[in-house]
Amino acid sequence: MVSEVIANVLNYWEQAGFFSYLIPFLLIFALVFGLLIKIQIFKENRAVNAIIAFAVGLMALQFDFVPRFFSEIFPRLGVGLAIILILLILAGIFIDPDKPGLMYFFLGLGVIIAIVIVVQTAGALGWTVGFWLQENWLSLLGVLVFLVLLGAIIIGPRKKEKATYSPFLVRPVE
Repeated sequence: MVSEVIANVLNYWEQAGFFSYLIPFLLIFALVFGLLIKIQIFKENRAVNAIIAFAVGLMALQFDFVPRFFSEIFPRLGVGLAIILILLILAGIFIDPDKPGLMYFFLGLGVIIAIVIVVQTAGALGWTVGFWLQENWLSLLGVLVFLVLLGAIIIGPRKKEKATYSPFLVRPVE
């Protein structure tokens, strides 16, 4: 009974354009407004920041591109976040979270999931990223391996420096 009421309310909101227009507008407005406040182009003039954010939010919804993009990317993002959450829970049960390698693993996993989400969304919207990726995946893999190796060399284990004796160091007299 309650689930039917909730389903009816959500269906009504969907038919009224709540998810296609109001939520994307609020998201874009909040992001632009927050960025304008953070970078302080207009100092502390919040009215100008709000007007600009309002205009950008409305212009973004002028065509059907933003609602289509949001309706494609956010379900995939939800699935990706659920996968990361499940892996974090399992890692928390079996692995010591104080190990720095684990955090780098999850960072890499998050990047891979983000790339998959963007490529899947691009394919659903008819963008050519999927075709480009099919043609150039070997080159992209080589660049990724190079970047991972470069990161491992830069971040890799470092030896602690031993204190060396220098005759020029002045010690306080006891």
